[in-house]
Amino acid sequence: MVEEDDATQIDQSALENHPNPPPQDQQQPPLSKNAQKKLLKQQRYEAKKAEKKALEKEHKKKEAERKRKEWQETLATVSEEERTKLIESRQQLRKERMEKRSEERENKIQRLTEAKSNGQKIVVDLEFSHLMTSSEIHSLVQQIMYCYAVNGRCALPCHLWLTGCNGEMENQLGRLPGFDKWMIEKESRSYMEALQDHKESLVYLTADAETVLDELDLKKVYIVGGLVDRNRWKGLTMKKAQEQGIQTAKLPIGSYMKMSSSQVLTVNQVIEILLKFLETRDWKASFFQVIPQRKRYDTGSTGDQEIDGEECEENKDEPYEKKKKCLEVPCS
Repeated sequence: MVEEDDATQIDQSALENHPNPPPQDQQQPPLSKNAQKKLLKQQRYEAKKAEKKALEKEHKKKEAERKRKEWQETLATVSEEERTKLIESRQQLRKERMEKRSEERENKIQRLTEAKSNGQKIVVDLEFSHLMTSSEIHSLVQQIMYCYAVNGRCALPCHLWLTGCNGEMENQLGRLPGFDKWMIEKESRSYMEALQDHKESLVYLTADAETVLDELDLKKVYIVGGLVDRNRWKGLTMKKAQEQGIQTAKLPIGSYMKMSSSQVLTVNQVIEILLKFLETRDWKASFFQVIPQRKRYDTGSTGDQEIDGEECEENKDEPYEKKKKCLEVPCS
Protein backbone atom coordinates (compact mmCIF):
# COMPACT_ATOMS: atom_id res chain seq x y z
CA MET A 1 0.00 0.00 0.00
CA VAL A 2 1.41 3.38 -1.02
CA GLU A 3 1.60 5.89 1.81
CA GLU A 4 0.04 9.35 1.73
CA ASP A 5 3.49 10.99 1.58
CA ASP A 6 4.24 9.03 -1.60
CA ALA A 7 0.96 10.23 -3.10
CA THR A 8 1.91 13.82 -2.36
CA GLN A 9 5.37 13.37 -3.91
CA ILE A 10 3.86 11.84 -7.06
CA ASP A 11 1.39 14.66 -7.43
CA GLN A 12 4.04 17.31 -6.85
CA SER A 13 6.30 15.66 -9.42
CA ALA A 14 3.48 15.66 -11.98
CA LEU A 15 2.90 19.35 -11.43
CA GLU A 16 6.62 20.21 -11.62
CA ASN A 17 6.96 18.34 -14.91
CA HIS A 18 3.86 19.93 -16.38
CA PRO A 19 4.71 21.39 -19.83
CA ASN A 20 2.39 24.37 -19.45
CA PRO A 21 2.20 25.39 -15.79
CA PRO A 22 -0.71 27.69 -15.00
CA PRO A 23 -0.01 31.30 -14.12
CA GLN A 24 0.45 32.22 -10.47
CA ASP A 25 -3.13 33.45 -10.10
CA GLN A 26 -4.43 30.09 -11.38
CA GLN A 27 -2.20 27.70 -9.44
CA GLN A 28 -4.00 24.46 -8.68
CA PRO A 29 -5.15 24.12 -5.09
CA PRO A 30 -3.39 21.33 -3.19
CA LEU A 31 -5.00 17.93 -3.56
CA SER A 32 -7.00 16.57 -0.67
CA LYS A 33 -6.16 13.16 0.79
CA ASN A 34 -9.11 11.71 -1.09
CA ALA A 35 -7.88 13.22 -4.35
CA GLN A 36 -4.38 11.86 -3.72
CA LYS A 37 -5.82 8.38 -3.24
CA LYS A 38 -7.74 8.72 -6.47
CA LEU A 39 -4.58 9.79 -8.27
CA LEU A 40 -2.70 6.76 -6.98
CA LYS A 41 -5.59 4.49 -7.92
CA GLN A 42 -5.56 5.95 -11.43
CA GLN A 43 -1.80 5.43 -11.74
CA ARG A 44 -2.17 1.79 -10.67
CA TYR A 45 -4.92 1.39 -13.23
CA GLU A 46 -2.74 2.88 -15.99
CA ALA A 47 0.10 0.50 -15.13
CA LYS A 48 -2.27 -2.48 -15.16
CA LYS A 49 -3.77 -1.32 -18.46
CA ALA A 50 -0.32 -1.10 -20.07
CA GLU A 51 0.50 -4.61 -18.88
CA LYS A 52 -2.81 -5.93 -20.22
CA LYS A 53 -2.23 -4.24 -23.56
CA ALA A 54 1.19 -5.88 -23.88
CA LEU A 55 -0.29 -9.30 -23.09
CA GLU A 56 -3.05 -8.82 -25.66
CA LYS A 57 -0.49 -7.82 -28.29
CA GLU A 58 1.55 -10.94 -27.58
CA HIS A 59 -1.57 -13.10 -27.71
CA LYS A 60 -2.57 -11.68 -31.11
CA LYS A 61 0.92 -12.33 -32.43
CA LYS A 62 0.82 -15.97 -31.30
CA GLU A 63 -2.70 -16.43 -32.66
CA ALA A 64 -1.68 -15.06 -36.07
CA GLU A 65 1.29 -17.42 -36.14
CA ARG A 66 -0.92 -20.37 -35.19
CA LYS A 67 -3.38 -19.61 -38.00
CA ARG A 68 -0.55 -19.21 -40.50
CA LYS A 69 0.88 -22.62 -39.62
CA GLU A 70 -2.59 -24.17 -39.70
CA TRP A 71 -3.17 -22.78 -43.19
CA GLN A 72 0.18 -24.08 -44.44
CA GLU A 73 -0.52 -27.54 -42.98
CA THR A 74 -3.94 -27.59 -44.66
CA LEU A 75 -2.43 -26.77 -48.04
CA ALA A 76 0.23 -29.44 -47.57
CA THR A 77 -2.34 -32.21 -47.03
CA VAL A 78 -4.56 -31.66 -50.10
CA SER A 79 -4.16 -32.22 -53.80
CA GLU A 80 -2.92 -29.55 -56.19
CA GLU A 81 -6.43 -28.97 -57.51
CA GLU A 82 -7.92 -28.58 -54.03
CA ARG A 83 -5.03 -26.33 -53.02
CA THR A 84 -5.76 -24.03 -55.95
CA LYS A 85 -9.44 -23.87 -55.03
CA LEU A 86 -8.67 -23.06 -51.39
CA ILE A 87 -6.29 -20.26 -52.36
CA GLU A 88 -8.76 -18.79 -54.85
CA SER A 89 -11.57 -18.96 -52.29
CA ARG A 90 -9.44 -17.20 -49.70
CA GLN A 91 -8.46 -14.50 -52.16
CA GLN A 92 -12.10 -13.94 -53.06
CA LEU A 93 -13.11 -13.55 -49.43
CA ARG A 94 -10.30 -11.06 -48.91
CA LYS A 95 -11.40 -9.11 -52.00
CA GLU A 96 -15.01 -8.98 -50.74
CA ARG A 97 -13.88 -7.72 -47.34
CA MET A 98 -11.79 -4.99 -48.93
CA GLU A 99 -14.67 -3.93 -51.18
CA LYS A 100 -17.01 -3.80 -48.20
CA ARG A 101 -14.55 -1.67 -46.22
CA SER A 102 -14.08 0.62 -49.19
CA GLU A 103 -17.85 1.07 -49.54
CA GLU A 104 -18.23 1.78 -45.82
CA ARG A 105 -15.41 4.32 -45.98
CA GLU A 106 -17.02 6.10 -48.93
CA ASN A 107 -20.39 6.20 -47.16
CA LYS A 108 -18.73 7.60 -44.05
CA ILE A 109 -17.02 10.34 -46.06
CA GLN A 110 -20.33 11.21 -47.71
CA ARG A 111 -22.14 11.45 -44.35
CA LEU A 112 -19.43 13.59 -42.75
CA THR A 113 -19.24 15.84 -45.80
CA GLU A 114 -22.98 16.45 -45.62
CA ALA A 115 -22.74 17.06 -41.86
CA LYS A 116 -20.17 19.76 -42.48
CA SER A 117 -22.81 21.73 -44.39
CA ASN A 118 -26.06 20.70 -42.72
CA GLY A 119 -25.21 18.88 -39.49
CA GLN A 120 -25.44 19.94 -35.87
CA LYS A 121 -22.29 21.80 -34.86
CA ILE A 122 -20.67 20.59 -31.62
CA VAL A 123 -17.48 22.12 -30.22
CA VAL A 124 -15.06 20.44 -27.82
CA ASP A 125 -13.40 23.25 -25.87
CA LEU A 126 -9.71 22.43 -25.43
CA GLU A 127 -8.65 25.66 -23.73
CA PHE A 128 -8.06 23.99 -20.36
CA SER A 129 -4.82 22.14 -21.18
CA HIS A 130 -2.81 24.48 -18.93
CA LEU A 131 -4.82 23.15 -15.98
CA MET A 132 -4.05 19.50 -16.73
CA THR A 133 -1.08 17.17 -16.40
CA SER A 134 0.31 15.29 -19.38
CA SER A 135 -1.51 12.10 -18.42
CA GLU A 136 -4.79 13.99 -18.08
CA ILE A 137 -4.31 15.50 -21.53
CA HIS A 138 -3.68 11.99 -22.84
CA SER A 139 -7.00 10.87 -21.38
CA LEU A 140 -8.81 13.72 -23.08
CA VAL A 141 -7.14 12.87 -26.40
CA GLN A 142 -8.34 9.27 -26.11
CA GLN A 143 -11.88 10.45 -25.52
CA ILE A 144 -11.73 12.72 -28.56
CA MET A 145 -10.50 9.81 -30.67
CA TYR A 146 -13.45 7.71 -29.58
CA CYS A 147 -15.89 10.58 -30.22
CA TYR A 148 -14.67 10.87 -33.79
CA ALA A 149 -15.07 7.12 -34.36
CA VAL A 150 -18.61 7.09 -32.97
CA ASN A 151 -19.60 10.14 -34.98
CA GLY A 152 -18.30 8.53 -38.17
CA ARG A 153 -20.51 5.49 -37.63
CA CYS A 154 -23.67 7.50 -37.04
CA ALA A 155 -26.38 7.71 -39.70
CA LEU A 156 -26.78 11.39 -38.78
CA PRO A 157 -23.34 12.59 -37.65
CA CYS A 158 -22.68 16.02 -36.23
CA HIS A 159 -20.01 18.42 -37.41
CA LEU A 160 -17.28 18.33 -34.77
CA TRP A 161 -15.01 21.25 -33.91
CA LEU A 162 -11.87 21.17 -31.77
CA THR A 163 -11.00 24.68 -30.61
CA GLY A 164 -8.13 25.99 -28.50
CA CYS A 165 -5.94 23.17 -29.78
CA ASN A 166 -2.42 24.21 -28.80
CA GLY A 167 0.72 23.04 -27.02
CA GLU A 168 0.84 19.48 -25.73
CA MET A 169 -2.83 18.96 -26.60
CA GLU A 170 -2.02 19.66 -30.24
CA ASN A 171 1.09 17.46 -30.09
CA GLN A 172 -0.74 14.47 -28.61
CA LEU A 173 -3.64 14.78 -31.04
CA GLY A 174 -1.14 14.97 -33.90
CA ARG A 175 0.29 11.60 -32.88
CA LEU A 176 -3.06 9.85 -33.38
CA PRO A 177 -3.04 7.66 -36.51
CA GLY A 178 -4.68 9.52 -39.39
CA PHE A 179 -5.52 12.61 -37.36
CA ASP A 180 -4.44 14.89 -40.20
CA LYS A 181 -7.19 13.32 -42.34
CA TRP A 182 -10.00 13.62 -39.81
CA MET A 183 -13.08 15.33 -41.24
CA ILE A 184 -13.51 17.86 -38.46
CA GLU A 185 -12.64 21.51 -37.83
CA LYS A 186 -9.31 21.87 -36.00
CA GLU A 187 -8.70 25.32 -34.57
CA SER A 188 -5.80 26.67 -32.57
CA ARG A 189 -7.99 29.69 -31.90
CA SER A 190 -10.70 29.78 -29.24
CA TYR A 191 -14.31 29.22 -30.27
CA MET A 192 -14.95 32.90 -29.56
CA GLU A 193 -12.44 33.78 -32.29
CA ALA A 194 -13.16 30.94 -34.69
CA LEU A 195 -16.92 31.51 -34.47
CA GLN A 196 -16.93 35.25 -33.81
CA ASP A 197 -19.69 35.80 -36.36
CA HIS A 198 -21.92 33.30 -34.52
CA LYS A 199 -21.58 34.44 -30.92
CA GLU A 200 -25.37 34.65 -30.49
CA SER A 201 -25.61 30.98 -31.48
CA LEU A 202 -23.06 29.65 -28.96
CA VAL A 203 -24.46 27.53 -26.11
CA TYR A 204 -22.10 26.14 -23.45
CA LEU A 205 -23.34 22.88 -21.90
CA THR A 206 -22.68 23.06 -18.17
CA ALA A 207 -24.24 21.43 -15.12
CA ASP A 208 -24.43 24.82 -13.40
CA ALA A 209 -26.79 26.31 -15.99
CA GLU A 210 -30.38 27.15 -15.07
CA THR A 211 -31.71 26.66 -18.60
CA VAL A 212 -32.65 23.08 -19.49
CA LEU A 213 -31.96 21.97 -23.04
CA ASP A 214 -35.28 20.67 -24.34
CA GLU A 215 -34.40 20.55 -28.03
CA LEU A 216 -31.34 20.72 -30.27
CA ASP A 217 -31.37 23.63 -32.68
CA LEU A 218 -29.36 23.26 -35.90
CA LYS A 219 -28.79 27.01 -35.82
CA LYS A 220 -27.03 26.72 -32.45
CA VAL A 221 -23.45 25.66 -31.75
CA TYR A 222 -23.19 23.52 -28.60
CA ILE A 223 -19.94 23.58 -26.64
CA VAL A 224 -18.68 20.70 -24.48
CA GLY A 225 -15.87 21.47 -22.06
CA GLY A 226 -12.88 19.14 -22.04
CA LEU A 227 -11.27 19.18 -18.61
CA VAL A 228 -10.01 16.20 -16.64
CA ASP A 229 -10.74 16.09 -12.90
CA ARG A 230 -12.89 19.20 -12.64
CA ASN A 231 -13.15 18.46 -8.94
CA ARG A 232 -10.28 20.94 -8.62
CA TRP A 233 -12.09 23.56 -10.71
CA LYS A 234 -15.75 23.64 -9.72
CA GLY A 235 -17.94 26.04 -11.70
CA LEU A 236 -15.15 26.87 -14.12
CA THR A 237 -17.09 26.39 -17.37
CA MET A 238 -20.12 28.32 -16.12
CA LYS A 239 -17.92 31.21 -15.03
CA LYS A 240 -16.16 31.19 -18.39
CA ALA A 241 -19.43 31.31 -20.33
CA GLN A 242 -20.79 34.12 -18.16
CA GLU A 243 -17.65 36.20 -18.61
CA GLN A 244 -17.88 35.69 -22.37
CA GLY A 245 -21.55 36.59 -22.42
CA ILE A 246 -22.72 33.43 -24.15
CA GLN A 247 -25.73 31.22 -23.47
CA THR A 248 -25.59 28.16 -21.20
CA ALA A 249 -27.77 25.08 -20.86
CA LYS A 250 -27.81 21.65 -19.25
CA LEU A 251 -29.12 18.33 -20.49
CA PRO A 252 -32.52 17.32 -19.02
CA ILE A 253 -31.19 14.19 -17.33
CA GLY A 254 -32.92 14.97 -14.03
CA SER A 255 -36.30 14.78 -15.76
CA TYR A 256 -35.80 11.16 -16.77
CA MET A 257 -33.53 9.49 -14.22
CA LYS A 258 -31.85 9.96 -10.89
CA MET A 259 -28.15 9.37 -10.86
CA SER A 260 -26.33 7.17 -8.37
CA SER A 261 -23.33 8.36 -6.37
CA SER A 262 -21.27 8.15 -9.56
CA GLN A 263 -22.33 11.38 -11.24
CA VAL A 264 -19.75 11.55 -14.01
CA LEU A 265 -20.38 11.67 -17.74
CA THR A 266 -17.40 11.41 -20.06
CA VAL A 267 -16.86 13.51 -23.15
CA ASN A 268 -17.85 10.59 -25.35
CA GLN A 269 -21.02 9.98 -23.31
CA VAL A 270 -22.13 13.59 -23.70
CA ILE A 271 -21.55 13.58 -27.43
CA GLU A 272 -23.12 10.13 -27.81
CA ILE A 273 -26.23 11.41 -26.02
CA LEU A 274 -26.43 14.37 -28.40
CA LEU A 275 -25.96 12.07 -31.40
CA LYS A 276 -28.64 9.67 -30.16
CA PHE A 277 -31.04 12.55 -29.70
CA LEU A 278 -30.36 13.80 -33.23
CA GLU A 279 -31.33 10.33 -34.43
CA THR A 280 -34.32 9.61 -32.15
CA ARG A 281 -35.47 13.05 -30.92
CA ASP A 282 -36.07 11.21 -27.63
CA TRP A 283 -34.07 12.32 -24.57
CA LYS A 284 -35.13 9.39 -22.40
CA ALA A 285 -34.08 6.81 -24.97
CA SER A 286 -30.82 8.67 -25.54
CA PHE A 287 -29.96 8.76 -21.83
CA PHE A 288 -30.83 5.13 -21.20
CA GLN A 289 -28.90 3.92 -24.24
CA VAL A 290 -25.74 5.80 -23.31
CA ILE A 291 -25.57 6.24 -19.51
CA PRO A 292 -24.37 2.97 -17.90
CA GLN A 293 -26.70 1.14 -15.54
CA ARG A 294 -24.20 1.52 -12.69
CA LYS A 295 -24.74 5.28 -12.79
CA ARG A 296 -28.52 5.09 -12.53
CA TYR A 297 -30.15 5.20 -9.14
CA ASP A 298 -33.77 5.37 -10.12
CA THR A 299 -36.04 6.08 -13.08
CA GLY A 300 -38.94 8.46 -13.44
CA SER A 301 -37.44 10.87 -10.93
CA THR A 302 -37.80 14.58 -11.38
CA GLY A 303 -35.10 15.27 -8.85
CA ASP A 304 -32.49 17.76 -9.98
CA GLN A 305 -29.34 15.70 -9.61
CA GLU A 306 -26.15 17.36 -10.70
CA ILE A 307 -24.33 15.50 -13.42
CA ASP A 308 -20.85 16.74 -13.94
CA GLY A 309 -17.38 15.46 -14.65
CA GLU A 310 -15.88 15.82 -11.24
CA GLU A 311 -14.05 12.51 -11.01
CA CYS A 312 -11.38 10.87 -13.06
CA GLU A 313 -11.80 7.18 -12.32
CA GLU A 314 -14.91 6.31 -14.30
CA ASN A 315 -14.13 3.69 -16.92
CA LYS A 316 -16.14 2.38 -19.83
CA ASP A 317 -15.37 -0.40 -22.29
CA GLU A 318 -15.09 1.18 -25.74
CA PRO A 319 -13.26 0.49 -28.99
CA TYR A 320 -9.79 1.99 -29.47
CA GLU A 321 -9.24 2.52 -25.75
CA LYS A 322 -11.39 0.08 -23.84
CA LYS A 323 -11.11 1.55 -20.37
CA LYS A 324 -10.51 5.28 -20.31
CA LYS A 325 -10.22 7.70 -17.48
CA CYS A 326 -13.29 9.76 -17.00
CA LEU A 327 -13.11 13.28 -18.35
CA GLU A 328 -14.77 16.30 -16.88
CA VAL A 329 -17.67 17.33 -19.01
CA PRO A 330 -20.34 19.71 -17.78
CA CYS A 331 -23.44 18.10 -19.15
CA SER A 332 -26.58 18.19 -17.16
